[in-house]
Amino acid sequence: MSQNDIDRFRQRCAQFRWLAVFMVVSVAALLALTHFVAPGVMLARGDFTGTPGGWMSDIVWALPTAFYLFAVWSIGAAMGQLSKGRLIQPILVHALRRVGLSLGLGGLFSVFGVTNIIRMIEGGRGGFAYFDVAGMTLGMIGGALFLLGGVMEQAGKVQAELDEMI
Repeated sequence: MSQNDIDRFRQRCAQFRWLAVFMVVSVAALLALTHFVAPGVMLARGDFTGTPGGWMSDIVWALPTAFYLFAVWSIGAAMGQLSKGRLIQPILVHALRRVGLSLGLGGLFSVFGVTNIIRMIEGGRGGFAYFDVAGMTLGMIGGALFLLGGVMEQAGKVQAELDEMI
């Protein structure tokens, strides 16, 4: 790999980092606007017709998004580290573990947590699991990434041990 290729890779990593920051900030702002600011303004004006349970249900529905945004933020942080020339292996291990855990928990919460918490808030209506293919897929991919991060971490330790022998 030539120095130009390495420089281009670092530049793309830096661009991706800013794209991740833009996505997290914009989506988080939209979530805050729709789930906190707008109901608060309506409540202050006296126009809020919803119930506290309805507002809490909206927040619970938005919680998996927080996990997914943390995964995107973690990827952006890893890309930022790579753009600065840090070693790939330790950054990749850390990113795989964090992204995997975030996606796994977000998917698990999307499928099982949301419906059961909303059942408690709304008084027992609804099912025990939500057939959310996207949530299930993200949960499975997250679990696989978490496991791959563990394998890569172990491989790094073995490599370091072999390097000490030579």
